[in-house]
Amino acid sequence: MENVRTRFAPSPTGFMHVGNLRTALYAYLVAKSQGGKFILRIEDTDQERLVDGAVDMIYRTLEKVGLKHDEGPDVGGSFGPYVQSERLGLYKPYAQQLVKEGKAYYCFCTKERLEGLKEENAFGGYDRHCRDLPEEEVQRLLDAGTPYVIRQKAPLDGATTFQDAVFGEISIENKEIEDQVLIKADGFPTYNFANVVDDHQMGITHVVRGCEFLTSTPKYNLLYEAFGWEAPTYVHLPLIMGRNEDGSVSKLAKRHGSTSFAGLLEEGYLAPVITNFIALLGWAPKDNREVFSLAELVEAFSIEGVSKSPAVFDYEKLTWFNGEYIKAMGEEEFLQNARPYYKEVFGEEEKPWAVLQSILQARIAKFNEIPGLLHFLKELPDYPVDFFVNKKSKANLENSPQMLTAALDVLRQLPQWELDTIHEALIGLAQKLEVKNGTLLWPVRIAAAGTLVTPGGAMEILALLGREEAIRRLTLGLGKLGA
Repeated sequence: MENVRTRFAPSPTGFMHVGNLRTALYAYLVAKSQGGKFILRIEDTDQERLVDGAVDMIYRTLEKVGLKHDEGPDVGGSFGPYVQSERLGLYKPYAQQLVKEGKAYYCFCTKERLEGLKEENAFGGYDRHCRDLPEEEVQRLLDAGTPYVIRQKAPLDGATTFQDAVFGEISIENKEIEDQVLIKADGFPTYNFANVVDDHQMGITHVVRGCEFLTSTPKYNLLYEAFGWEAPTYVHLPLIMGRNEDGSVSKLAKRHGSTSFAGLLEEGYLAPVITNFIALLGWAPKDNREVFSLAELVEAFSIEGVSKSPAVFDYEKLTWFNGEYIKAMGEEEFLQNARPYYKEVFGEEEKPWAVLQSILQARIAKFNEIPGLLHFLKELPDYPVDFFVNKKSKANLENSPQMLTAALDVLRQLPQWELDTIHEALIGLAQKLEVKNGTLLWPVRIAAAGTLVTPGGAMEILALLGREEAIRRLTLGLGKLGA
């Protein structure tokens, strides 16, 4: 089997969009599932669109999702440099070689002439005005220092056909293909031209990209043909759509929700969850499994599983995934992720973290929900007295003062303030009073929390409040009941 080499070649022009991240992930999976190499190349020739800090953003994102590149600007490799602006000397000689071989030509048309053409003919491209200029005329213009671009000669008839690994055979009539610019007037290569030269020089065997590039692929292939190089295997990925309010779908945009990796992290989604979720946008494993680690994705991935149909980015599904990941976490990992949010509620104070984990882990879909769920522990809300009434628990305004008084007596005498001892004492008390557990625990929980809905029950809340604060709150509850 050939040595599979894929590349991710982003332009540092801003955020890492989920579409870009999916391209990176699939390029990584195509390589790694076949024991190949994954290369990072930075395409920064569009100098006007460069954004400060965007290169760091690319590195940080790849690191967070675990896509480790084998070659790239920061790790080196034998096909460098891996930054396009550092390769500028490479491209023009290739274009000039094509001019020599009659496969490309110098075009001296002015900007004004080209703009005039656009106005005359909204749908047509360049009219090939300079394609057949006499050699002496070309030399005269070059000697005079006339600005020029270099254009490729596209075939005028027939069709260009290529095989895509996902979409099958694609054919484009050559008359639809413009004589594309290879070298711009400033001497910089165009994106398409630099791409082909770099991919060839770096031995890229599989080009993974979005299906919006399907129709421009024949242009790339004409270049491979002109140089006599072997074209790579193309893997075009389906569109990513977002669901609109009316139930219809359209191309994923900001109005649907966060569309950047950084935005999703900020909203509380975990990096491995985003990776797992994005892997399933356009690829399906052979079985119906949904939860994968990156290593498991490498194991399960195959190009045959990539779909042609557009994939819908479903935020509800992403939230479900996040919750499943949290449920599966070990104690240490859960605490590590939860700690910044605990600090918002408790500051630096130490708490029985295992108790918090026992009440939160199955309830939250994102860690940033923690402060909202625990705010009552920080400050007792002002609550109405009728919160003490609950039909199901048979708790009412008559028996609640009695329950709280008895609970206070028992709790004040506890030797240790721990969940187990609190639990044992209160269950024992309910038996002694000959009431249902709920009849005792409902008023205790309301007085301790001051809110109807809490993660965890009365015992957990008492354990988390600590002896002093718990007794203070239960005493206030008694006062509210007029006892």
